[in-house]
Amino acid sequence: MTAGTDRVRDDAERRGIPIEIVERAPATSLEHAAELLGITPAEIVKSLVVKRSDGSFLFALVPGDRQISWPKLRALVGVNKLRMPDAEVALDATGYARGTITPLGSTTVWPVYADERMVGKRVSMGAGDHGHTAWVQADKLISGLDAIVADITTDAGSN
Repeated sequence: MTAGTDRVRDDAERRGIPIEIVERAPATSLEHAAELLGITPAEIVKSLVVKRSDGSFLFALVPGDRQISWPKLRALVGVNKLRMPDAEVALDATGYARGTITPLGSTTVWPVYADERMVGKRVSMGAGDHGHTAWVQADKLISGLDAIVADITTDAGSN
């Protein structure tokens, strides 16, 4: 199997999404990754894998200083139940380990929901392998992935 960063780069190119993948020191947390990159946690977009009750998945793109608002996301998707799968299930669903997950190059294409707070920004996100970061203009990412943009988050301290 191709290295994760190669899958990300190839898929981004096919979709016409300009990205820059850079190596960085291993990070112990999202906050640590932001510090290493010289940015705020809000400039990192988490690609979260969410499982539906029918066994299918979706991606939620969430700024690093926020978390999924389950009521908002359920209403948008039109379902009563959504949950975060364990790391092994997320790996099986995407081909990526936690901390490296991105919709780009996922082994299965799942619908993408992006929080509106990332619009218009240059963001950092998982690049398919640990120790790597992908830089991308959020608007290009959103259009290239045909993502649905909405208010799907809440402050990290609430929910």
